[in-house]
Amino acid sequence: SILSALSLKGSDPKASGPFIVRDGRLAIREPDLFEREPRTILELFHEAARADARIHPTTTRAVTRALDRIDDDLRADPEANALFLSLLTDRQNADWLLRLLNETGVLGRFLPEFGRIVALMQFNMYHHYTVDEHTIETMRTLARIERGEASDEHPVAAEIARQGINRRVLYVALLLHDIGKGGPRDHSEVGSEIAAAVCPRLGLSESESALVVWLVRHHLLMSDVAQKRDIADPVTVQAFAQEVQSPERLRLLLILTVCDIRGVGPGVWNNWKAQLLRKLYWDTRGFLTAGGDVLSSQAARVQEARESLATALSGWAAPAREAELERHYPQYWLGLDTAAHLRFAELEAMDSGADAPSRINTHFVPDPARDVTVAYLYLHDHPGLFARMAGAFALSAASVVDARSYTTNDGMTCAVFWIQDADGHPFEETRLPRLRRAIERTLRGELVAHDAIAEKVRPRAREESFHVPTTVVFDNEASELYTVIEVNARDRIGLLHALARTLSGRNVNIFTAIIATYGERAVDVFYVKDIFGMKIRNPQKQRAIESAIVEAIEANDAAYRDQGTG
Repeated sequence: SILSALSLKGSDPKASGPFIVRDGRLAIREPDLFEREPRTILELFHEAARADARIHPTTTRAVTRALDRIDDDLRADPEANALFLSLLTDRQNADWLLRLLNETGVLGRFLPEFGRIVALMQFNMYHHYTVDEHTIETMRTLARIERGEASDEHPVAAEIARQGINRRVLYVALLLHDIGKGGPRDHSEVGSEIAAAVCPRLGLSESESALVVWLVRHHLLMSDVAQKRDIADPVTVQAFAQEVQSPERLRLLLILTVCDIRGVGPGVWNNWKAQLLRKLYWDTRGFLTAGGDVLSSQAARVQEARESLATALSGWAAPAREAELERHYPQYWLGLDTAAHLRFAELEAMDSGADAPSRINTHFVPDPARDVTVAYLYLHDHPGLFARMAGAFALSAASVVDARSYTTNDGMTCAVFWIQDADGHPFEETRLPRLRRAIERTLRGELVAHDAIAEKVRPRAREESFHVPTTVVFDNEASELYTVIEVNARDRIGLLHALARTLSGRNVNIFTAIIATYGERAVDVFYVKDIFGMKIRNPQKQRAIESAIVEAIEANDAAYRDQGTG
């Protein structure tokens, strides 16, 4: 408990006013102080922070006895609200002060809206804490960032904090970001309405209040875009930038997002999520500060990517170099970096005299900086190939977090899968040869992925306690070239393969797949075109695809349950 853990950091703290030091702890001079002057309850915590002192147990009991004195009159008191805001934004002590205020019941009384989420359970396998505990954990992360204790883990957030931010806005936004949970409505909308009422009471200006309201309303936006959309697509960045609108919002939203994800629980944050957020931040900041047309920006980026590869291939004969540069469509140049372009050029050069249909060239590279292994697959294109590749990784117990597949104008597929092991880390070097052989066997058809996966599935009893409704959403505005299909469903082995197989069966070509997991829930996002290379706009076709996806997931669920009882 924070009440017993909070220790004296100074040898002789100097209490003042109505407070004294008794037995080395902070106490009140008069037993009925809080009953007579309720504002001194907040002053007590302020003094504890100033003196770095424990609070005497008798004084703690006096606080709890006087909780009913924290009423509407005190909540409307400007000086009391100024004290509370001072506690909330204390640079050195905000995290433990908030926990102490919560444990004594003061926080829930002074902010009744917060009292609603105290000990509120979150019934899923993603969140490790109750809502109030999660909020306090986010504040702890922010305090660590501000104190310079997390610069290695969060260099961009730490640099933004070092350069200066509106601390009042950020701390209040974090305090209120999940305050709308517990009801049937979208908690972000409810929370923004609560923030609009609470911020002026706490003494924030009109512009500060508006910024807090926006942050609470959109506190999931950056995480969702980074993890569920193709952030290599300039249209994604443009749409996000248009929603954010200003560099100040972007800076605050990045820090809030980092703190929110870190506050979910141990093991949730990783380098993969970190690099997604950093890339989205830098690309969006560039768009907001420089602006520009998306189409001209795309053309410039394609040309820049081609020139970078040409430089990297300077040792090649001119005809071979020119042929490599002409084999690929614009999205290939936009979707991958020069290192990947060079890798595929090298894979093409391997045994290039072989008959194309029989060629399967692969390369696996651990990328610890992003907590993934990068798998490059170069092989002849054919219908349903993406589903087969996804099945190969599922059979190898590899968790796919991102995947991109591009077809050349001479009928080859260049696919990149970013994968993790069961613990969310890159595969160890010693496991890569076996992983590579297993993948190639499946791609050659020596194993039928669908049948083999069905034999491996074993449901976990803990997951069965949670209901995860299946939803399918079509979005034709998120990308200039592709229809985006977002599928929310229960996570299980082979889900990506089952979904890809279903889409392939409906003559839908997958170009990019982005996978995010939230405990027992998976969100698989596909950038697709129909068999004619067009977006899927026809409502009837969309409904048919949705029905096929839901049917496939229900069949998968039934097999999943049968395996558990067989």
